This record gives sequence, structure tokens and C-alpha cells, in this order.
Amino acid sequence: MKTIGLLGGMSWESTELYYRLINEGIKAKLGGLHSARIALVSVDFHEIEVMQHQGDWASAGQALAQSAQHVEAAGADFLLICTNTMHKVAPQIEAAINIPILHLADATAERIKSAGMSSIGLLGTNFTMEQDFYRGRLVERHGLNVLVPSKEDRDIVHSIIYDELCLGQVKDASRVEYLRIIDQLRQQGAEGVIEGCTEIVMLVQQNHTDMPLFDTTSIHAEAAVLAAIESC
Repeated sequence: MKTIGLLGGMSWESTELYYRLINEGIKAKLGGLHSARIALVSVDFHEIEVMQHQGDWASAGQALAQSAQHVEAAGADFLLICTNTMHKVAPQIEAAINIPILHLADATAERIKSAGMSSIGLLGTNFTMEQDFYRGRLVERHGLNVLVPSKEDRDIVHSIIYDELCLGQVKDASRVEYLRIIDQLRQQGAEGVIEGCTEIVMLVQQNHTDMPLFDTTSIHAEAAVLAAIESC
């Protein structure tokens, strides 16, 4: 079994989900007392969040690249960046290590295409919804038509992530807002919606809507499990 590298802490609530889902996946595949080989480095999200909102992506990338080197030194065979937004600095991280990155957007796109969909809604931080590092990859590399909410609704989605979900707060009123925005994306032509922030699954699950949801945390974790046991 390969050792899965996790670069986490952004936020720790979603990293906790990664750890549990990966171990559950390994147990389901291999049975018995099997659990995942994991090398995890968890950063202080406060420091990263300040850099994000200052637009200092170079410093954020440097900080994460250094942490990724620690993950590699701990014996990881490949790396997961346990957050959608910080895939913005994936090239900087990739240049600093000698192990491959299992890119979250690629794993998600493959799942969407396997479901026979081509037009997909995207929820996440404003960075993820508005910038090309993630949305552009889905379009250019995978040929998907990516739809995002209006500017006003993007701000709502973003603020709920940072002001509530990243603090472990799950509010019914916020779920109502997300479901309204998901319905708006449906009206724009979306066949499904990417939960493109690893915390969103804390708020909205498939049982809350009949719109197909693509939980990036679960998808990424499942891809890691398959990569870890492919030679077993």
C-alpha cells in the first residue's frame, strides 16, 4: 500500500473528513484491520487565510510548499492538497516536491464526466468561483461548461464558508441560502453542482436536494484510496 500525503488544516474540520473518509475507504477495500498509511502536515489556517485575502498568493504558496516538503520527507508517495482554493498554488507546490499531486479538480471532473454531465454549477470561495486556476482547468482540460452564481450570491457563499463553516458552525438559515443558490444554478442550465469547497458538505448533503451534488472531499478521498491500493 502506498502512503498518502495530506496537506491539511485548511480548515481542520475538512481535513478531519479526509482522514476519516480515506481510512473508511481503505477498510472497505481491504477489510479486516486495514487502515490507511498517511503522512499528514496540518498548517495554521489563520496564517494562510490572511495571505489569501491580502492577495499574497506567492507567500501562501511558499508556506504550503515547505509544508508539502515535510509531507514528502515523512514518506508520502503522492500528495493531496486538502482544500479546493489552495490548488491555486498547486504549481508552486509541485515544483518544490518530487512526488505527484493528485489534483482535486481532475478527480472531480472525471466523476462528472462519468455521470454523463457536461454543464455543471460551481460553489466555493470567491477565489475558486471567479479565478481560472480551478474553473479554467475544468473548462480547458476537461471540456466542461462551468456555471457560477451571481456576484451577490457568490459573496453569500464565500462569507458562509469563512464566517461559519470554517469555524465549525452549521446554520439552517445558511443551508436555505445555499439551496436557493443551487436552484438558481439549475435554472441557468446546470445538470449538477460541484461542492467546490471542502467544508460545504458540512452544510449541504445530497438528502437536502434532488440536484446531483459532487462532494469534492469524498471524491478526492476516494481517488486517494484507489491510488494507494492500485498495486496491492
